[in-house]
Amino acid sequence: MKASQFRASSHLKFIIPSLIGIILFMVPFYDSEEESVTILIAILANWLQDTLASSISLIMMLIISITAIITVAVKVAGPEKLNGTPFFKSLFNVPPVWVVTRVLGMIFAIMVYFQIGPDAIISDVTGGLLLGDLLHVLFAVFLFAGLFLPLLLNFGLLELFGVILTKVMRPLFKLPGRSSIDALASWLGDGTIGVLLTSKQYEEGYYTKREAAVIGTTFSIVSITFSLVVISEVDLEHMFIPFYLTVAIAGFIAALIMPRIPPLSRKANTYVTEEADDTTEEIPDEHNTVTYAYTKAVERGSKAKGPVQFFKEGGQNILDMWMGVAPIVMALGTIALVIAEFTPVFTWLGYPFIPFLQLLQIPDAAAASETILVGFADMFLPAIIGASIESEMTRFVIASLSVTQLIYMSEVGGLLLGSKVPVNLKDLFIIFLLRTIITLPVIALIAHLIF
Repeated sequence: MKASQFRASSHLKFIIPSLIGIILFMVPFYDSEEESVTILIAILANWLQDTLASSISLIMMLIISITAIITVAVKVAGPEKLNGTPFFKSLFNVPPVWVVTRVLGMIFAIMVYFQIGPDAIISDVTGGLLLGDLLHVLFAVFLFAGLFLPLLLNFGLLELFGVILTKVMRPLFKLPGRSSIDALASWLGDGTIGVLLTSKQYEEGYYTKREAAVIGTTFSIVSITFSLVVISEVDLEHMFIPFYLTVAIAGFIAALIMPRIPPLSRKANTYVTEEADDTTEEIPDEHNTVTYAYTKAVERGSKAKGPVQFFKEGGQNILDMWMGVAPIVMALGTIALVIAEFTPVFTWLGYPFIPFLQLLQIPDAAAASETILVGFADMFLPAIIGASIESEMTRFVIASLSVTQLIYMSEVGGLLLGSKVPVNLKDLFIIFLLRTIITLPVIALIAHLIF
């Protein structure tokens, strides 16, 4: 079917929502309040934080607590009680390790909010920093990003870029063209979306074991939303555009190298099932790349449901982000910050990286070294720990590296281990280290050009 055979309304259902999504998420705007260039979603998030500044800690404490209580109740009553609501079943029926994590998050949030318990947990440099600062940013950014994500995901934009990038993925990354959709979904939405897409397509026989492992660990890239939170945490949001370009360049170089070296290169090139029938990447004779991409985009846009479905999906995105991410950040973040502030563990782990950072001429190399391995636990922790470093260049490097490291156990790493994608904990840690070693020099070089 050709694009010309669709009705005018079908074209508009692709073009208008996609344009609005691009304007909200990708077009740089000048924020007169902050006197900086950023994206419109960030401007809206800053406004909401200012408006609700005195209430957000309470709101997040309640969200984290409600999440933990319902999660425990679902485990006790049995997840089959939620069979009629698949979204809530997937949100609250989580593995035991995440049940414990959510309960811990609730305990820490209550302790911090009411200022009860050990100072190590409730102080302004540990749990207080999370509940009173980072979770404020998460609350506001996730609200607007989650609400408007369907504009990017459901109206044909992914299909447009997916077809156009087909000719790129195979020669550069040794991957099928359809994998570009996974990467785009991660970039525009969330890394977890990419992992879920990859796992599903691997189970259905569209990807080999090697392809699934490469896509899950290399292309489940950190979203614009999360990146915005990270750069805000190190107080460099006015540098979001150069920061994200740096992340893109370093991530691209890592994506070229990682599929060609162990452990990913050693994964079997076999399917979990027989190869699926619908894996052709050929463009029909009556089309060229652009016309076929546009046709697929209009076809997807024409199938999109009305405003009710849009806001339903947006609301689900918000709940998924608030309830899925915030308790884990509160739990793991507090534990990691307590370890970082009150023990020498991360200092010891960072020692091998001090000469490397000094060689790259990064200021405050000793302080920066403490942030490098903590990112394996959670992507936000390097930015939180590094926020107090005086050098803007060092904070820029820490924020950029934390995003390009990609594998963090509080979300993408944990989800990969729980999925059918053929990687184990050892694979993930080796990939995390390799990505660190590959991307750090690239980030340092760009940082020297900027500062």
